[in-house]
Amino acid sequence: MKSEPLSYLGKDGGPWEIFTEQVDRVIPYLGRLAPLAESLKRPKRVLIVDVPIHLDDGTVAHFEGYRVHHNTALGPAKGGVRFHPEVTLSEVMALAAWMTIKNAAVGLPYGGGKGGVRVDPRKLSVRELERLTRRYTSEVGILLGPDRDIPAPDVNTGEREMAWIMDTYSMNVGRTVPGVVTGKPLALGGSLGRRDATGRGVFFTAAAAAEKIGLPIEGSRVALQGFGNVGSAAARAFHDHGARVIAVQDHTGTIYSEGGIDPYDLQRHVAEMGGVRGYPRAEPLPAHEFWAVPAEFLIPAALEKQITEHNAWRIRARIIAEGANGPTTPAADDILQEKGVLVVPDVIANAGGVTVSYFEWVQDFNAYFWTEEEIHARLERVLRNAFERVWQVAAERRIPLRTAAYVVAATRVLEARALRGLYP
Repeated sequence: MKSEPLSYLGKDGGPWEIFTEQVDRVIPYLGRLAPLAESLKRPKRVLIVDVPIHLDDGTVAHFEGYRVHHNTALGPAKGGVRFHPEVTLSEVMALAAWMTIKNAAVGLPYGGGKGGVRVDPRKLSVRELERLTRRYTSEVGILLGPDRDIPAPDVNTGEREMAWIMDTYSMNVGRTVPGVVTGKPLALGGSLGRRDATGRGVFFTAAAAAEKIGLPIEGSRVALQGFGNVGSAAARAFHDHGARVIAVQDHTGTIYSEGGIDPYDLQRHVAEMGGVRGYPRAEPLPAHEFWAVPAEFLIPAALEKQITEHNAWRIRARIIAEGANGPTTPAADDILQEKGVLVVPDVIANAGGVTVSYFEWVQDFNAYFWTEEEIHARLERVLRNAFERVWQVAAERRIPLRTAAYVVAATRVLEARALRGLYP
């Protein structure tokens, strides 16, 4: 009997449609587990909540919030919370699903989860943002717990918001529970190395890919889309290893300098001015020309669906390392494959954040914390081992790295699903 399609998304498949197409592409490589793949195309649970708050002027505003558990066959749900005016259910579902694949591909004992609130946080005061975060936490609290669902920072959220979430959850259960979130301030049980972990992981996996094709990091050119936590950390890592960051694009504009942009100096400019626009040591560049910049490495580290069939053919990079979640559409993947561009997929490339989140979670449970050097060494070892496994499967099956990553991850998830069976 054929399963019924999902009804609550309506006709707008959006990012969720991208994920399901990625699953369809991997099914031919799953062998005896292929019949179970339908479970990957169905979130375990979806929670939509109203988030009302008192604004500073005394009025009440309502915001729509989400928390999605995609799959928990391998462990508790793990995934960030984003605050953005364009958050949708389809996006949060897809992000939760990509977390399932990411955690399994890296070998972490987590399932996939994600959350979000449709809001422009720049329009809220700090007090309003705190009320929003705490009310959202209370609304989705029925799903949260250090062994059930562990949020983390994402777009427009960080250590401060994680502290509010941890405190709200702890007040509701009557005890302090540091392990309910990761990405917390150090004083509340956060981990050294967490802030730059995703960007550092992008560098580690890009470097591993470069080694495979004999491409040296030193002297290479790097173009980055996005200069937040991920993009700036990746830029600094490349710069520190002798690469030249020649182009950077964010929501304020695009800048270019063939001689190289110092990411430390650019970070100071962004902190002061709110974006890369107007950086005095680089030239402005029309946004559409960013994709055609000749570079050895292209790092999309902004939002999903940035590389499409409309711009993929213009890309002149040798390696794309996906710092963002879902930045490349399946149609663009086909074009890049034909062009010979090596794509290190998001589920491996940007897994540094969740990997160090795992380290933080483990440290919280044990109340014993590692040094930053230990964190960096463990992170590089985990990501390089995960990349090596994906590269091996890609070579054996003669398939792209993204498909190989999904083969590795889906096999682990569906093996667990088969062993656990169905209850009742």
